[in-house]
Amino acid sequence: MEYNFREIEEKWQKYWADNQTFKAENKSDKPKFYVLDMFPYPSGAGLHVGHPLGYIASDIYARYKRHKGFNVLHPQGYDSFGLPAEQYAIQTGQHPAVTTEANIKTYRKQLDKIGFSFDWSREVRTSDPNYYKWTQWIFIQLFESYYCKDADQARDISELINVFEAEGNGRINAVCDDEVEIFTAEDWKSYSEEEQQNILLKYRLTFLSETEVNWCPQLGTVLANDEIVNGVSERGGHLVVRKKMMQWSMRITAYAQRLLDGLDKIDWPQPLKDSQTYWIGRSEGAMVSFNIDGFENKIDVFTTRPDTIYGVSFMTLAPEHELVSKITTAAQKEAVETYVKATAKRSELERMADVKTISGVFTGAYALHPFTGKKIPIWIGDYVLAGYGTGAVMAVPCGDERDYAFAKHFGLEIPNIFEGVDISEEACSTKEGVKIANSDFLNGLTYKKAMKTIIHEIEKRGFGFGKINYRLRDAVFSRQRYWGEPFPVYYKNGLPQMIDKQYLPIVLPEVEKYLPTEDGKPPLGNATIWSWDTSKNKVVSNDLVDNITVFPLELNTMPGWAGSSQYFNRYMDSQNDEEMFSKEAINYWQDVDLYIGGSEHATGHLLYSRFWQKFMFDKGFVPTDEYAKKLINQGMITGTSAFVYRVEGENKFVSKGLKEDYKVQQIHSDVSFVNTSDELDVEAFKNWREEYKDAEFILEDGKYIVGREVEKMSKSKYNVVNPDNICEEYGADSLRLFEMFLGPLEQSKPWKTSGISGVYSFLKKLWKLYVVNGEFSVSDATPTKDEFKTLHKTIKKVEEDIANFSFNTSVSTFMIAVNELTALKCNKREILEPLAIIIEPYAPHIAEELWSKLGYSTSVSTADFPIFDSKYLVESSKVYPVSFNGKMRFTIELSLDLSKDEIEAAVIAHEKTQEQLQGRIPKKVIVVPGKIVNIVG
Repeated sequence: MEYNFREIEEKWQKYWADNQTFKAENKSDKPKFYVLDMFPYPSGAGLHVGHPLGYIASDIYARYKRHKGFNVLHPQGYDSFGLPAEQYAIQTGQHPAVTTEANIKTYRKQLDKIGFSFDWSREVRTSDPNYYKWTQWIFIQLFESYYCKDADQARDISELINVFEAEGNGRINAVCDDEVEIFTAEDWKSYSEEEQQNILLKYRLTFLSETEVNWCPQLGTVLANDEIVNGVSERGGHLVVRKKMMQWSMRITAYAQRLLDGLDKIDWPQPLKDSQTYWIGRSEGAMVSFNIDGFENKIDVFTTRPDTIYGVSFMTLAPEHELVSKITTAAQKEAVETYVKATAKRSELERMADVKTISGVFTGAYALHPFTGKKIPIWIGDYVLAGYGTGAVMAVPCGDERDYAFAKHFGLEIPNIFEGVDISEEACSTKEGVKIANSDFLNGLTYKKAMKTIIHEIEKRGFGFGKINYRLRDAVFSRQRYWGEPFPVYYKNGLPQMIDKQYLPIVLPEVEKYLPTEDGKPPLGNATIWSWDTSKNKVVSNDLVDNITVFPLELNTMPGWAGSSQYFNRYMDSQNDEEMFSKEAINYWQDVDLYIGGSEHATGHLLYSRFWQKFMFDKGFVPTDEYAKKLINQGMITGTSAFVYRVEGENKFVSKGLKEDYKVQQIHSDVSFVNTSDELDVEAFKNWREEYKDAEFILEDGKYIVGREVEKMSKSKYNVVNPDNICEEYGADSLRLFEMFLGPLEQSKPWKTSGISGVYSFLKKLWKLYVVNGEFSVSDATPTKDEFKTLHKTIKKVEEDIANFSFNTSVSTFMIAVNELTALKCNKREILEPLAIIIEPYAPHIAEELWSKLGYSTSVSTADFPIFDSKYLVESSKVYPVSFNGKMRFTIELSLDLSKDEIEAAVIAHEKTQEQLQGRIPKKVIVVPGKIVNIVG
């Protein structure tokens, strides 16, 4: 009876699927535990061995919690909308739904092979209309809500309308657009429906506005900041420019402070919290208005250092600032327009990161200093961002490094108002005072008092006020793509109208082309049946649009983060067609207990999903305002890439040891062409691509040796290792154990296939504890003290490791235990039964098979985890090293109950002591109970 892992794993994977072994119930007497993975995007490349790392860790924890008596929810699904599928559709004409479905089948097959305990009955797909129906529903809830500052929560927009009708908006304290004008109840009633709707749009939590966006002409869509790398699109490396477009946005800024405060309530990695804290960017200061010489317009500036206002010697506007075109003089117009066009080609991230380049253009206009009335030149510079603060900076070159560099570069005035005093916030808060010239009311004040005084003075004189500001901007929610959630929106007289919940989902229409239309409309502009009939309440032909009962539908789709912002709640009741989830389900599961996923989502998915959760909490839909108590970022499994060296300008490759003799270009080779000795299969490489077919290879000692380098595992680097191949050769249990054995979960570690054979050997050794001479053989005899000791120290260590997510040391513990039990020739049921349970979370297939052979008809996953008993680890004796004049000669095992004199007597009486002494009487015997004995001759 050999360890036939292929047969065993296929058998138990079928058993789990047929019996729905891991299906969770929404009502149970057991305590709940919700384990969640960040669901995958199903790419055409399928999984590589780096992808399952977090899934294996979460699966171990989920299985362990089942053993501990919990009702465990461990679901899985697919983030199946996205740009890659759309780009493939553009290239091939194949519908994204077709490729996505094929990719999901591949992923499901791969995931099942690894033996995860997912509750597949709850599977969700963001591209499934039955799923995005609820994304559309949440969008409508956001549209029908505003944020009340007094209550510090989202409220129904109808409450706002009632106040407008009763008293106007003079006393409304709500988050809204900056340019909202004050009106009375009479004014409100006199407004047309169109005017009222436009006012409400300034308050709604999701709203239409002209927004500065990252536009990628090649992809024909807006990109989020995290979809841009080094100024080009992450997908395809295309140019990205800044432009203004009418977009749907989410008023996430309303939740900025709550998003910050909530970080204190959740057990998430500190680096991730730090990223969100920085991204939200809370700062205290003042809003100051500068008049513009010759214009009625004002420049509003937010500054964290209003106490430095006397050091302002120029102003800098973002090139996209709305006033630039209005105030630029004729003489400066050409230079300004050229600069603005150049800046549009740089992303915000690129501009933020570039601290060395100094560039800007004078507008020709001047602002007036609010205190002195002095004329201050107004410049534009790309280091100022339209999306941060007000898009304008009051430049204090003697107090700010970047302002100083800018002033120095362009020869601008640098007034020395601080008399050599360090004005950094840290320094100012500890000094006697901020000595500022030209200021009667600031001299001699401490930093904090100076801040309060200047803000009071600004407010008194009427050109500003104290304010808390946030770096966080409202989130652009529109994408000019086809393959995304359609908005449940139609347009009447140019104003958005929501489609009633009962008619959801609004399903993506068929289109002939997935590119934008010839006149620049998004891909949905190609749809011929994409209009809403308000009388029939259904999507109809565009030919029927009459703007009376039939109206055009929204042509944009939602961004990728829409579908992932509430999937964790939908999993709780994913088959519910009537509501997103029942009260019973959401009140039972409450929130996620353990969430595992990549740190790259820190300021994307994880920030937006927290925002949506807080909104859902405000509306009474969910019981908690933070959805995940604990989050772990798994590290990356990196690949060992292989490189060949091509002589520049020739179709000739030189071996690694000879490359210094040539001018070479380093090229990735597929790692499958390279053996464990780093030798390239030259013929396989030649046949890989037509261009290499006739290539010449210069060898060293008859071999072509490749270069090696550890990099991110990626299809583009040809260093991907397919988990299917590992499962086929060594088994899923070997893969699971090896991935955990590579190192701590949260650290990156390189993959080396050669190391997996050791884990495979361990599993065969484990098998042999139960199977002797080809026969399953377990004894009912009472275990020895040493056998109990091995079992219980294993239970103790594994439980500690799982609690600390130190899964790599658990694998080492299993290996030690099996070695010890093998040496003891242990085949006792009382030891081997609990051992099968302990190892089940890590290697479930072999554990199920052994459990079955032990006589059980139920799954081992339902067995209680063994209870650690400390009595088996209490030592009753001690092996003492016995030394003579400091040199250890032999050991002796003695009871720990012996006194010092009894230990000495036993050692002196030992025959080996007598051999060493040869009749001499020792000068001294040093006894340290429980440690050593040293005889001084």
